[in-house]
Amino acid sequence: MPVKQKELFLLDANVIIHAHDLYYHMDRVPEFWDWIEFHAANGSIAMPYETHDEIKGGANAQHVQWARRRDVRDRLVLDEEFDPVLLNRVIQKGYAPDLNEVELEKIAMDPFLVAYGLRDPANRIVVSNEVSKPSKKRANRKVPDVCSAVGVRCCNVYQLLRELDFRTDWRSAV
Repeated sequence: MPVKQKELFLLDANVIIHAHDLYYHMDRVPEFWDWIEFHAANGSIAMPYETHDEIKGGANAQHVQWARRRDVRDRLVLDEEFDPVLLNRVIQKGYAPDLNEVELEKIAMDPFLVAYGLRDPANRIVVSNEVSKPSKKRANRKVPDVCSAVGVRCCNVYQLLRELDFRTDWRSAV
């Protein structure tokens, strides 16, 4: 019987941005940020380089400084090159086969995130805070809907927290 490969949760930049700005500010819930680093180090959480590069904020944004730290970046950023064939499949099937330059700019790095998930759809899960809106078309499509269109599992941050059992005393359970 084959050994089941560990699942890898691929984070959208909005997971980091929203966590800091909305519910797990680094000063209030530092355990969350340690938990992310822990799971990144053990290979359960990663971010494609292209997605990591989208983490933005003001000049003093703690989450941006955290994400740019060399030790965090080395653990968190997925050590893979993107596959142009998979990227094209995501754009063609997930968005539209004939996107113009303005539309390509609008979708930004989301297709890269989904394409990394498509590399191993049985063991990779895209994590995004975007909400499914199946009626949206072309460049307006949301990550969960694009994932569904190409056969990649997708969840939100709260599902990730349940799946990897986040709690503020998580270290005592490890």
